[in-house]
Amino acid sequence: MRQRFRNLLLLAVAGLTLPVASFAWLALWPINLPRTQLEFTIAPGSGLRLAASEIASAGAEVEPWKLILLGKLMRVEASIKAGSYLIAHGITPLDLLRKLTRGDVTQAELVFIEGWTFRQMRERLDAHPDLRHDTAGLPEADIMRLLGRSRDTAEGEFFPDTYLFAKRSSDVELLARAHQAMRRHLEHEWQARAEGLPYRDAYDALIMASIVEKETGRDEDRAEIAGVFVNRLRRGMLLQTDPTVIYGLGERFDGKLYKRDLLADSPYNTYARAGLPPTPIAMPGLASLQAALHPAPTEALYFVARGDGSTHFSRTLDEHRRAVVRYQKGGKS
Repeated sequence: MRQRFRNLLLLAVAGLTLPVASFAWLALWPINLPRTQLEFTIAPGSGLRLAASEIASAGAEVEPWKLILLGKLMRVEASIKAGSYLIAHGITPLDLLRKLTRGDVTQAELVFIEGWTFRQMRERLDAHPDLRHDTAGLPEADIMRLLGRSRDTAEGEFFPDTYLFAKRSSDVELLARAHQAMRRHLEHEWQARAEGLPYRDAYDALIMASIVEKETGRDEDRAEIAGVFVNRLRRGMLLQTDPTVIYGLGERFDGKLYKRDLLADSPYNTYARAGLPPTPIAMPGLASLQAALHPAPTEALYFVARGDGSTHFSRTLDEHRRAVVRYQKGGKS
């Protein structure tokens, strides 16, 4: 009887040990890689079976069935996250599955710069090697509809910032984040705006912010430049700002404005048409949004660049003309 009990006990221990040993063999044996690091991408909608096949196809020496079995034992077969992954020499199947279920993806980054036009922004998007280019060739109106907006133009609708993203993400996802960031900042500044501004809505403020962005890169001058434009709008004066004319010329602009450009009728020629242009002319940053919605209280109606990055402001046309001669014509009348 005692011997029979001992045999049963040994069988029970063996029955427990074999599954543990099998699990350890599946989970903890390091995966051989063809090089020190290996990168692979799991497509959206992939389950564990497709993911395991992709990992093996990328060069990892692991049989897909082992990952599938281990995933089932861990009950994570439906928890695989899409994205690009980087694994290193010595990684085990257990570590790999944990990485896949955490979504511990490799990241890339893209920087959108204040003052860029949407055309410049798209060029950078389309050239980025780590994005899926789902918007390539789409008209602006179609892109805006993908983002849930009915507006036909995308100009100024995206916030300039550094954006991190998982490799092989869609450019639509990145545009959505930049668009949501701009809407969030614009709405916040619009709610806190100064009283009595001559804007019909927040979109007018966005247009003004884009003009301020293109007029100066100097934070100290933004609010006063906005104050000049606000004063001119209130008085019904033409804005007469070169950046809007340049924007309207598009690729025809050769680096110099001519008299004919200032006389030509165009929605963006603020020397010929009163009020704001119909759309933003660039992507404004937060400082320009704040300046447009909190312009400096000033009596100035004119300004001219000094040539050193700063700006001279004038209250009268005579004073402005003297400043133009001094700063832009070398003191020669």
